[in-house]
Amino acid sequence: MDYNDTIAKDFAVMLNLELDNLKSMLLEKNRMYGDSALHPIRMFSKATAGEQILVRIDDKLSRVASGVADIEDVILDLTGYLILLMMHKRIHGLNTRLG
Repeated sequence: MDYNDTIAKDFAVMLNLELDNLKSMLLEKNRMYGDSALHPIRMFSKATAGEQILVRIDDKLSRVASGVADIEDVILDLTGYLILLMMHKRIHGLNTRLG
């Protein structure tokens, strides 16, 4: 089902399309890179996984601010990083504060 075909449809259908797209992207990146976001190998950086995710979010926002990023890709990537941050906090029993 094409996104444009569903514009007239209800919220739930559109939401499921977006979530399916996000889920597919996260699963594909996890397949390609391993579980490096939640369990980094720490070859050079000794920062926690949560801190590394926050750095990736900062990098994406920096690209937006400087105008060198495709906004659609940035939105999907930022949403993915925020989901990974939520997963990291849940795995480690952390509260919802950033950092």
